[in-house]
Amino acid sequence: MKTNAPSHPRLRAATLLAALALALAAGLASAHAAAPTVQPLLQGKWPTADPDYGSDVKVVGNYAYVAIGAGGLAVIGVSNPTNCVQVGGYNTSGAAVGVAVAGNYAYVATGWYDMQAELLRGSLEVIDVSNPTNCVRVGGYDTSGYADGVAVSGKYAYVANFEAGLQVIDVSNPTNCVRVGGYDTSGGAIGVAVSGNYAYVADYWDGLQVIDVSNPSNCFRAGGCLTSGSALGVAVSGNYAYVAEGQAGLTVIDVSNPANCMRVGGYGNTNDHVISHARGLAVSGNYAYVTLLSGGGLAVIDVSNPANCVRVGGYGTSGFAFGVAVVADRIYLADRAGLLVLPTLRDVQFTVRVEADPGVPFTLQAATDLRVPITWTSLLTTNVSTMPFDYVDFDVRSAVKPNK
Repeated sequence: MKTNAPSHPRLRAATLLAALALALAAGLASAHAAAPTVQPLLQGKWPTADPDYGSDVKVVGNYAYVAIGAGGLAVIGVSNPTNCVQVGGYNTSGAAVGVAVAGNYAYVATGWYDMQAELLRGSLEVIDVSNPTNCVRVGGYDTSGYADGVAVSGKYAYVANFEAGLQVIDVSNPTNCVRVGGYDTSGGAIGVAVSGNYAYVADYWDGLQVIDVSNPSNCFRAGGCLTSGSALGVAVSGNYAYVAEGQAGLTVIDVSNPANCMRVGGYGNTNDHVISHARGLAVSGNYAYVTLLSGGGLAVIDVSNPANCVRVGGYGTSGFAFGVAVVADRIYLADRAGLLVLPTLRDVQFTVRVEADPGVPFTLQAATDLRVPITWTSLLTTNVSTMPFDYVDFDVRSAVKPNK
């Protein structure tokens, strides 16, 4: 096979795909085996209908639970990420903004504008999702303000309730949810994460607020840290809180001593690759995945050294990006277009799916240059009892091997 090697990573991937297919066919051990196929897993997509939009997403098992505004909660089957299908959902009373999942229940933060009272209203709605095809509301609690975000830990749901601050709701009996406490933060509570005895609140104009919730009936502020931008989303991992702060990008705060929280690093407008209007985020391993309102999409930041955060990749979308979840090497992105599933990051790894006869040996091979006859390098030879088979090549960083 002889062809010109394109320079764009996706085009390179497509060319590699064709070559991989030839190599795979040549490597089959049985002449009677079904013709194998190889496809790149570049992205999956589940679109919403206007005016619905994906504002938050959580993933458990084979399902993604997406808050889609006026459309309520959508339950999307993602076992085959290239063919995402809605299997169920629930039309909440207000616009679904945030979602958390624990056990058989999805906890949805909703908000709406009460025109008669000229006030923002909100609620926590508890949806039984044990049968994803028949989701049923079993209970909830009307909060005193617009509910933006929600986290669940143990028997409590923690709701970021904007002007009403943090609300703590006992959900041990989903049919009889009861508010047991909270804390009226000084800003506008938009996002919340819970770790141990503390709730970490993205408090809009007042940055990060750390609330001691060890006694839910007597919550108090343990500390916090002002941010240079508007705190819109928060995630916690180890001793650090990661805050999406709008136009200022990402900030990393040491919260090992809640009474003395300190900013130790971040990534934003002072860096070569600007990330602006950061909205939501998730942290997995050494990386922070930050959603972007301005321009849309995702920025991936290496935070292994919090004092020197480095952008290592990203993905552009056509609309505003709000929520993100990272589970089992896949990235689930909620944005104006609905749900995107990104099993790989451009220039970081490449994933292919093999369809062939189970139990029949096959070989995957790769090349670094398709323009001239070359010697192929075997990536693996295997036989698997079940199909399809996904292979992830982590050794395709364009800066290291630009032609692979």
